[in-house]
Amino acid sequence: MIDLKLFQTNFAQIKDSYKKRNIDIGILHTIKTKLSDIKQLQAKLEEQNGVMNKLAKQIGELKRASTPQSKDELSKISAQTGQIKQNIISLKDEINNALSSINESLYSLPNLLSDDVPIGESEDNNVVIKTYGNIPKFDFEPKAHYELGESNNIIDFKRGVKIAKSRFSAYGGDGAKIINALIRFFIEHNQKHGFNTWHIPFMVNENALLGTGQLPKFKDDLFKIENENLYLLPTAEVALTNLYNDEIIKHEDLPIKMSAYSPCFRKEAGSGGVDTRGIIRQHQFDKVEIVAITSQEQSDDMFEAMVECASSLLDELGLAYQKVMLCSGDIGFSANKTIDLEVWFPSQNCYREISSISNTGDFQARRAKIRYKNKDGKNTLAHTLNGSSLAVGRAFGAIIENYQTQDGSIQIPKVLQKYL
Repeated sequence: MIDLKLFQTNFAQIKDSYKKRNIDIGILHTIKTKLSDIKQLQAKLEEQNGVMNKLAKQIGELKRASTPQSKDELSKISAQTGQIKQNIISLKDEINNALSSINESLYSLPNLLSDDVPIGESEDNNVVIKTYGNIPKFDFEPKAHYELGESNNIIDFKRGVKIAKSRFSAYGGDGAKIINALIRFFIEHNQKHGFNTWHIPFMVNENALLGTGQLPKFKDDLFKIENENLYLLPTAEVALTNLYNDEIIKHEDLPIKMSAYSPCFRKEAGSGGVDTRGIIRQHQFDKVEIVAITSQEQSDDMFEAMVECASSLLDELGLAYQKVMLCSGDIGFSANKTIDLEVWFPSQNCYREISSISNTGDFQARRAKIRYKNKDGKNTLAHTLNGSSLAVGRAFGAIIENYQTQDGSIQIPKVLQKYL
């Protein structure tokens, strides 16, 4: 959630950021008008409270006088105070209703963008920072991961659909072993980079989803548990970040670095195209996530460190990839800056996203009330960061495509062999 004070101090900054995101700024003017209305209501409330104080003083004096005349005057003033009390109650209700309406609007507004985010309308305007590794050259037509998965009996799409629905898959035999190997490799790698491992619930409540920005904006993308204040986890980011929901952290305990594996559940959009086949876009997928909670001064350095942590996984797997800065029209709701890592898929002859590392600044911390004591002892909103390290299914797909051989078998990257 953005800082409401900015509407008073730097309204132009908010408008400029949302224009870059291609968002209708009409809601901003509505919020500003409501803030002006609240200011007027608060002035009236203060005036009515002043009148009430004066009347209370007069009532005290009349009671002490205790004369026939004072009793008549006391009766008149008592009737007057009754009306003033009603005015005060009515003004407070108006103010609270206006504030509630503003907060509802604020929860639907995305984060403000960092100054270095490139301007653009869609993913076509994202900026490739650098490419890494060598794209494999085949002297045969490379097969897609779903073909290789079925021919090697390591992915069973039909049985996945049979026990669930479309866009669910089952991994068998060596496929399940590779999935487990990737998870172990990712977790151990993140531990070496200082990210403490957590095992988290795979369900979260509404407050947690509100804290990281999935609610209310993306309610239709979530799997809700019937008759429970619980949702299936869309990403471990939600659980990890909200471990510190409504807490004040000691300055010396920052930064806090966490990592966790979780299955992720999302009602993925889209009904056509190449992603309907295979494991690129599923309702359930596995992911290892890294999350950091930092002071405001540590935020930028942590962002670079998290990008490096995720990138080095792809280096060790020997996969070609590119580092991409997302533009203003493609960046996520909670992020102020995002770098994607896109891995090479030979069958599609292109790079596909496998990791997204975002700095959210104090956007999530304001929603989740995550604060720390700064060096002056003042409660200050923390900064939160998150990133995929990595998406397990997409790593699986990229490996079997890039390491396929002419006879259809698959080589195993050296770094994974010890786990198999």
